[in-house]
Amino acid sequence: MSKSLIVDISHHQPSNKIDWKKAAEEVALFIIRVQYGSSTLDREYKSHVANCKKYGIPFGHYAYGRFVSIEDAKIEARDFLNRIDKEAKFLVLDTENDTIESCGTKDVAEASQAFIDVCKGAGYKTGFYVSHHLYKSYGLNNVKSDFLWIPRYGTNDGTANKKPDFPCCLWQYTEKGKVSWYPSFIDLNRLNGSKTLEWFIGSVKTVDAPKTVVKTEVVTKPSSKTSTYKVKSGDTLSEIASKYNTTVKKLQELNNIKDANKIYVGQVLKVNEQVEDSTKYHTVKSGDTVSGLAKKYGSTQSQIKSWNNLKDINKIYVGQKLRVK
Repeated sequence: MSKSLIVDISHHQPSNKIDWKKAAEEVALFIIRVQYGSSTLDREYKSHVANCKKYGIPFGHYAYGRFVSIEDAKIEARDFLNRIDKEAKFLVLDTENDTIESCGTKDVAEASQAFIDVCKGAGYKTGFYVSHHLYKSYGLNNVKSDFLWIPRYGTNDGTANKKPDFPCCLWQYTEKGKVSWYPSFIDLNRLNGSKTLEWFIGSVKTVDAPKTVVKTEVVTKPSSKTSTYKVKSGDTLSEIASKYNTTVKKLQELNNIKDANKIYVGQVLKVNEQVEDSTKYHTVKSGDTVSGLAKKYGSTQSQIKSWNNLKDINKIYVGQKLRVK
C-alpha cells in the first residue's frame, strides 16, 4: 500500500495498539484529537504525537467543540492552543450534535467561527469538521476556515462510496476502515478538492536564503506584570486566565492551586499578566527566504534563527510557521 492514508485518531485508538513502524509506511497524515471541550483531555494525544514524531509522520490536531456560548468558544480555543503540539500542521474544530446540544442552535455558527478565528489568529492553518446532516443547518455552512472536512459514510463498509453533497477539501468516508497496523476499525479520509496533500503537510522542498553569517543577537522575551484578582461569584480559573492573557496552569502554579475547579468567592489570586508585545508570525510561502523575511519585518536573520531554533537558515519549508518579529 502506498503512503497515502489520512487517518484521524483519538483515545479510542490506544497508541500502544498501533504498530507505528508499519503505520509510518502507509500513513501520509494523522489528525489527532486533543480535547473534547475544555474539560476533557484526550488521554492518548500526547502518546500519539510522540509516536508521530518518532516515526516521522506529519500530523494535525482537532478539538471537539463543547462550548456553551460565543465567548466560551474563544476560551475553549485558547485552552486548545495551550495544549497542542507546536509542530501540528493545522488545527481543526469539530462541530457535531454534542456541540449543538451545549451551545444551542442560535449561536453555534458564530461560536464556531469565533473558535476558528482564535486559532487562525495564532498563526495556524484552520479546518472546520462538521457533520454532513448539520452543514446546511443553523448557518454552519457560512463558517469560514482554510479548509472544510465533512464525513459521509454511505454503506460504511470501509470503502469510499458516497461523496458529500457539498464541496469540501477532506472527506471522511468511513469509520470502519481496516488497516494492517491496527487491530480494529479506524476512521479513514481522502482528499476531495483542489488542495493537495502537500498543502496540508507542507512541502519538503527547501527555499533558498543567502549564506550570510551574522552575529547572534539577544532575543527579548515578552514582559509581564504581577497584579491580583479577587474571585467573584461565577468566576472560573479558565475565564480569569483568558482575561489576563495567561494560562490556567500558570495561575495554578503561582497560587499553589492543586484543583483548577476549586476556587472560592473572595479568594485573592496573584496574576502575572502577559503584556502585549509586537511579536509576529509568518507562514512560509514558496519563494520566501530568511533574509527577505528579516527585511520585511524589520528583524535580522540571526534573530529569526534564534527565535525558531533553526539549524540552517538556508532550510525553511513551505507551510512552516516562523516567528519573524
